[in-house]
Amino acid sequence: MHLIIQGTEVETADLKQLAKISAASAIDRLSDTAFRLCNAQPAAGITELCNSSNLDHGFVPEDRKLGDFKLLVMDMDSTLITMETIDELADMVGIKAEVAKITESAMRGEIEYDESLRRRLALLKGLNESALQSVYDERLRFSPGAETLLEKIRAAGIRTLLVSGGFSYMTDRLKPRIELDYTHSNVLEISNGQLTGKVIGDIVNADMKRTTLLRVATELGITREQIAGVGDGANDLKFMAECGVSVAWRAKPVVRDKTTYALNHSGLDAMLWLLSAEFN
Repeated sequence: MHLIIQGTEVETADLKQLAKISAASAIDRLSDTAFRLCNAQPAAGITELCNSSNLDHGFVPEDRKLGDFKLLVMDMDSTLITMETIDELADMVGIKAEVAKITESAMRGEIEYDESLRRRLALLKGLNESALQSVYDERLRFSPGAETLLEKIRAAGIRTLLVSGGFSYMTDRLKPRIELDYTHSNVLEISNGQLTGKVIGDIVNADMKRTTLLRVATELGITREQIAGVGDGANDLKFMAECGVSVAWRAKPVVRDKTTYALNHSGLDAMLWLLSAEFN
């Protein structure tokens, strides 16, 4: 196993201490923000040191290659992009704090996702459809490293699936923009140019995200070990449980504790070093 250390600022002293604790045979510089501690061993103190120094870490099998993976599945809101779309729509009518409170509770797993979405959408009833375009044009930003991650994933021939509890208005526009292979999300009901406060069809919740992933995996003829996933909320855990490698992106403890890796400080492109011991 190799121990991958990543962060916005990685101090030499920390690397040397981590190499000592893990009995690593060498330290390789992968980039300005990523280092590989070769032939390292899990040991007490590694997690604590990394946490105190704002470093992300993960043990990667030395024979893992990026080409081993055939599908990357991602959440959208607060993962691929920095915002929660529904919170930004709420901001258009001055109720962002009220809606964001429900969103946070759902992401922590405190209330059922379906119920949280119904409650939030009900508050948006009557919002003009033009608000969706305004949010897309003015507020949508990719998470740090997201575009680099996707560029490298595409170059490696890995398919991409964006599965979101957000809205098709956003995913339909992102699909061609960043060359996604598959997307699945909620479809907002709109009548006379206004949101009705409801969705068309079934809500894309945790079970639906998992079902969508399994359908795409079957279509591609791939196994669990060939799937990598990344998400930030409790409603992402079911699809990430179907991934050979799962990554919690700046997530709550309830998510971090149930995934292969957690990225709390690095960009999304840091995921690449976790998918291949020899990626460059």
